[in-house]
Amino acid sequence: MKTAVVILNWNGRQHLERFLHYVVRRSAEADIVVADNGSTDGSAEWVADAFPTVRIVHLDRNYGFAEGYNRALAQLEGYDLFVLLNSDVEPTEGWLAPLVAVFEDERVGFVGPKILSFEQREHFEYAGAAGGYIDYLGYPFCRGRILGTTERDEGQYDDSRDVMWVSGAALCCRAEVFRQLGGFSAEFFAHMEEIDLCWRAQLAGHRVVVEPSSVVYHLGGGTLATGSPRKTMLNHRNNLAMLFRCASPLQRAVVAIVRPPLDILAALGHLAKGNIDHFKAVIRAYIDFAKWHGRLATERRTIRQNVQHEARGIYRGSIVVRYIFASRKFGKLI
Repeated sequence: MKTAVVILNWNGRQHLERFLHYVVRRSAEADIVVADNGSTDGSAEWVADAFPTVRIVHLDRNYGFAEGYNRALAQLEGYDLFVLLNSDVEPTEGWLAPLVAVFEDERVGFVGPKILSFEQREHFEYAGAAGGYIDYLGYPFCRGRILGTTERDEGQYDDSRDVMWVSGAALCCRAEVFRQLGGFSAEFFAHMEEIDLCWRAQLAGHRVVVEPSSVVYHLGGGTLATGSPRKTMLNHRNNLAMLFRCASPLQRAVVAIVRPPLDILAALGHLAKGNIDHFKAVIRAYIDFAKWHGRLATERRTIRQNVQHEARGIYRGSIVVRYIFASRKFGKLI
């Protein structure tokens, strides 16, 4: 299958200088593309000079992760598979072949590798680990990572299996499926867009699979810092929008009752700690969600009227409650 590894970049020259040579050397069976989101740090010029075989797609400004990839991939014709790779990822030798092999099953739409921490190489990395899930209230977690706790990789999650989502840090997808689904939700800008896309893919009848025999190391935290109020807003807003559009009627009803009080408590918790910007971020998320309500309702009808089956990998409980009172490890949760 003709494959393109596509790295979206915005002012990330330091990451490209550190990681791009790994990608080029260890991905000989694919074309390498850097999609530049209107960088001003000389990223595109450096790539053109250092790696003349790498194709550069120039975007006129920073469209964010979601729309940046939508626009970049729209310019890449003739490929069967796209591999979306963060600029701060080191792939291991032979990482691509296991991912491509999974697509021999025509039902597969998305595949992800096992993602380990670049800095703590024996531990799973937060963004994806060994395959992602969500709980009934929409909180994401992974095999190998629950909330802020990541496990040591001891081979306990080395089986290939269907999951709820795979991380946008290293995501392989069938090009045709990406286009049929309309790509990422552009208004998300960043955060939750891969979960939303994988959820819509499953509802449309496609499998989402993690293949741990493919391994990458992810540095993480290169775009928005963990403590960023904007990140807080994007995560809250996009999560609510995703749940509203994709969840089953029962799950949506539960979310509508339970989530607002929990989010209010979270906002008040920020306020009590003096984090006024984070308090405002949660409020802003709900304001944006309310503004989007009419459009989201229309999109929900379109998505839900063609459901082939409900998504796999939704934990029918609260991962937060389980984390506090039971276990901080994934174990045999799902």
